[in-house]
Amino acid sequence: MSEEKTDEIFEGKTFESLLKDIYTNSTRKEAQIQILITELKPMIKNIGDAIIIVPLIKDYMEIAVKNDEALIKMAAIVQKAYLRTSGGDGGLVLTDAEKEQLIAEVGRVGVSK
Repeated sequence: MSEEKTDEIFEGKTFESLLKDIYTNSTRKEAQIQILITELKPMIKNIGDAIIIVPLIKDYMEIAVKNDEALIKMAAIVQKAYLRTSGGDGGLVLTDAEKEQLIAEVGRVGVSK
């Protein structure tokens, strides 16, 4: 699969760079969430403050998880295509359903950034 990792799956993006993005995003989001919680913690003096601040943290975390899930789905689709063609010429073959799913995920990731 080494050659497949360097094949471009869409403009400017290889399978290897997609996997790297998943890891980098996950690591960066974890650090950002920790910083956010650390900075907001002193602001919570009573239950009223918590009612306002905690949902903001929750929303931020949900967005981060959705972005990572979309990238993981894209990687799974591409990996299936590579596995399907591993005995052939090594080209990327997607079913129509996988193409539609990949386009939808690319759109979702693009919109959420």
